[in-house]
Amino acid sequence: MEKIKEYPNGEISVVWKPELCQHAGICVKMLPKVYNPKARPWITVENASTPELKEQVSKCPSGALTYYELKS
Repeated sequence: MEKIKEYPNGEISVVWKPELCQHAGICVKMLPKVYNPKARPWITVENASTPELKEQVSKCPSGALTYYELKS
């Protein structure tokens, strides 16, 4: 069974699939206040705007990070 973690911010939910992660570090480089591998949880979506999160997630080379819109 595939492991999936979700991190919602009220507008979108960032989805992380650890099995796909290649640890390229693009997420940490682009948004270090959101992605901190030493923290638990390691993703803190509240530290960036929804547009910033969407832009960063779209650059994930492995597809380990995705997002979907939350219905209001």
